[in-house]
Amino acid sequence: MARRPATSPRKIATQERSRATVDSLVEATARILVKEGFDKASTNRIAEVAGVSIGSLYQYFPSKEALVAAVVERHQQQIMQTVRSELAQVATQPLDKAIRRFVAVAVQAHRLDPKLHRVLAEQIPRVGKLEKLETFSRENFSLFRAYLDGVRDELGVDDLELASFVCVTTIEALTHNAVLHHAKVLNDDRMDALIDEGARLVTGYLKG
Repeated sequence: MARRPATSPRKIATQERSRATVDSLVEATARILVKEGFDKASTNRIAEVAGVSIGSLYQYFPSKEALVAAVVERHQQQIMQTVRSELAQVATQPLDKAIRRFVAVAVQAHRLDPKLHRVLAEQIPRVGKLEKLETFSRENFSLFRAYLDGVRDELGVDDLELASFVCVTTIEALTHNAVLHHAKVLNDDRMDALIDEGARLVTGYLKG
C-alpha cells in the first residue's frame, strides 16, 4: 500500500523573513496549479518560481501536497472572510431577502479566484488535509441553520436540520457549477438573474 504524503508543514514560520518565504512558496504553488496543473507542481518547480532554494522549501514543507494544503487553507480563509462579513447582515432580514443574500454570497465566494478553485476542486488528490476542501464549511451551515430557527414561523418545513442541508447543498452545487463550468450565465446582465432564480428555488422549497 502506497504511503500517504505528508500534508502538514514541518514548522510554522514566526519571523517576518521566514513568513515571507512561506508566503512566496504558497503563492508560487497557487500560480503553478492554475497555469500548469497539479501534476506539474513539483517541489523543484515551486522553489524555482518562488525564488527560494529547495533546501529552504523543505525546511517548511515536507512535500508538494503540504504546499497544496497550505494553498487550500489560504483559499478557504479568504472565502470565510467574505462569507462571515456578508452573512452577518442577514440575521434580521426577511426570508426572501436573506436567502437571496445567501445565494449572492455563494456566487461571490466562488468568484474570488475561480481558476484556482477549479483546480483545487477537480485536480487535487484527496489525502490528509486535502480531503476537506469545501466552499461552505460547517460554520456556514450553522449560520444558515441559526437563521432558519429565527424565521421558523415563516417556513413550511419541519426538520430544520434536513432543510439546512438541502438548501446549503443546493446553493453550493448551483453556484459551483455556474462559476466554474458555465461562466456565460455570470455575465453582468445575467448574474442577477441567476441569483434571483437560485433564491426563488430555495425560498419556494422552504415555504413549502
